[in-house]
Order: sequence, then C-alpha cells, then structure tokens
Amino acid sequence: MPLPDLTLQRLDGTPYPLAQLAGKVVLVVNVASRCGFTPQYEGLEALYRELGPKGLVILGFPCNQFGNQEPGDADEIARFCSLDYPVTFPIMAKCDVNGEHAHPFYQWLKKQKPGFLGLENVKWNFTKFLIDQEGNVVDRFAPQAKPENLAEQIREML
Repeated sequence: MPLPDLTLQRLDGTPYPLAQLAGKVVLVVNVASRCGFTPQYEGLEALYRELGPKGLVILGFPCNQFGNQEPGDADEIARFCSLDYPVTFPIMAKCDVNGEHAHPFYQWLKKQKPGFLGLENVKWNFTKFLIDQEGNVVDRFAPQAKPENLAEQIREML
C-alpha cells in the first residue's frame, strides 16, 4: 500500500506533504537526543549526504515515549540538531509513535511492516522504516541497526 496522502509537520511548523516523496527512497527514523543510539545521527547524516543527491530522503521524528529521552520542545530539538549533531535531513515535529495518540504516519508504517513476531509497536528510539520509490514499506530495522549498515540495501534501491 503506497504512501498515505498525509501532510506532516516539520519541526519549525511548516507543512511537509508526503506527496513530495514520490519516486524517492525514504528512511524514517524516530529520534531522541538523550538516547544511547543518539550518535546514529552522524551515520544518518553521512548516509543522507552521500545518497540524498541520488534520491534518498531521511525523515527524523523526535519522540519522547522511550525513557523520557526527548523531553525538549521544538526549539531545544532544533538547537540540538544544529549544534550537537548537525543534520541537514528533515526533522519533523515531535510526535508519539505508539499508543492512542500515535501519529497517523506511524500508524500506517507499523501496519505495513510489523516488527518481530508480528508486533506493531515501535520498541525504542532509532527504529527505522525503509520505503521504496513506489511508496511501499519494504523493511524495518531495530534501533541497533547502524545507518552505515543500511547503505548497500539503499544503494541497490536507488
């Protein structure tokens, strides 16, 4: 089932229509600034700098549902993403990825690609979903999966 017709909200409040991702390979990651996996920001940015010009888009979704590891507001998250781990890929507005208030995009992602044993819930920060150029979720990766280890699969899709 291809990408839903949704408009996301960027961290700065501007709209980000999913329609603009048509024909792109997309890596969706729920991120947090105080997580043991936070250094993955570096790998994500390296992947984006290398493969973005070839059609990769990375979308970061700050989430505070796991161990209170993203407690900041939009300004604090923006500061972190420009100073501590400078990234140029789009960061979306902070959202829930699980539960009754889960963002509709995450509801869709989890239904398309359930996790281990068919469980839909995202288990922790830096869970990754990979979407192909037709808008289909083709893979889901655990938080431990380093961005650099996804590079070959993404290159093959591009």
